[in-house]
This record gives sequence, C-alpha cells and structure tokens, in this order.
Amino acid sequence: MKNVEKKSLENAYRLFEIGDINNIEVGTTKGLQQIHNYLFDSLYGFAGQIRNKNITKGGFRFANALYLNEALVKIEQMPENTFEEIIAKYVEMNIAHPFMEGNGRAMRIWLDMILKSRLKRVVNWQLVDKTLYLQAMERSPINDLEIRTLLSANLTEEIDNREIIFKGIEQSYYYEGYEKEDYINNLLKQPLGPIP
Repeated sequence: MKNVEKKSLENAYRLFEIGDINNIEVGTTKGLQQIHNYLFDSLYGFAGQIRNKNITKGGFRFANALYLNEALVKIEQMPENTFEEIIAKYVEMNIAHPFMEGNGRAMRIWLDMILKSRLKRVVNWQLVDKTLYLQAMERSPINDLEIRTLLSANLTEEIDNREIIFKGIEQSYYYEGYEKEDYINNLLKQPLGPIP
C-alpha cells in the first residue's frame, strides 16, 4: 500500500477510534466534506474541497462541475426516512462525485453515518463482495435495486462493534484497489474498548 493510502487508512481508523466521528454532520454535504478532509488532510491539497473540474471513471462522466453545487444542495435535501431513501441519496451522491479523488472511501462512511442515525444499522462491509459491489454501483444510476439488495443483505445492528467498523474501513480501501494488510489485525488487538 502506498504511503498516502496507508496514512489515509490510519486517519479513517482514528476518526472512529478517538470519537471524532461524533463531530461530523450526518447526511449533509458539509458532513461529507468533513469526512473527506479528515481522511485526506495533508495528503491531498484538495481535501474536503468540492471539485471545480469535470471527472470521469471507466467512461462514466460524473456530475458536471458547473452544476455540482446546485446538485449537492438537492441531494442534501433528499429524504432519509427509509433504507430505500437513504440508498437513493447515496447513489445520487455517488453520481455527483464531489471530490477529485477519494469519493468512495468518504461516501461509504457518510452512508453508514446516515444508516446508523436513522435506522440504527450499518453495512457490514467485510461481507460485501468487491466485484458485486462495484458492478452494482456502476449500474445504480439506471436502477438502484441491485445495490439496495446487496447492502440490505449485509446490514447489521452491531453499530458500535469495533471489529465490524475497522474491517469495513479496510474493505472500503480494498474496493479502491488497495491490498489488505495485517495493520488492522494489530490495531484490533489493542484493548481500547468500544468506540465512543
């Protein structure tokens, strides 16, 4: 794993370990910016900043930078009362892709915060197959049934389980092409108790 990614992964663990996650706004663009800044501060000059350039991935063009701020206002106003509404909001935020890099890692934490706040659930990401997840996300702008079904099957009520959260973070980085390491196993052996 590159030093930048290892440092970002450590930042993600720290976000939960020391309780800074409790200071993040839930379900807002500002909250997503806070997460992104926490993960990538001092690693990317644009950490937490909404992009002003157009970006693509695999031939898919994300929201046009000229209209991105307006799109984010609309996404922020989307309802979050049911699992279906939360996933619809997550899919729209993914289409917006507000940052130059690091969108997926920040958005999965953002999604779990909404799920935890509204439904007292989080996704047990370690059980979500990488290929199935990436394919479902790729197809989600047309129909979000596949991603809803996949994530729904892997929801857990263990919202404060340290191992589920940390292994989920590791899985999130794995989705982005980074290899899993023993770092998390060493971290989990530390007797620091439940996440605040």
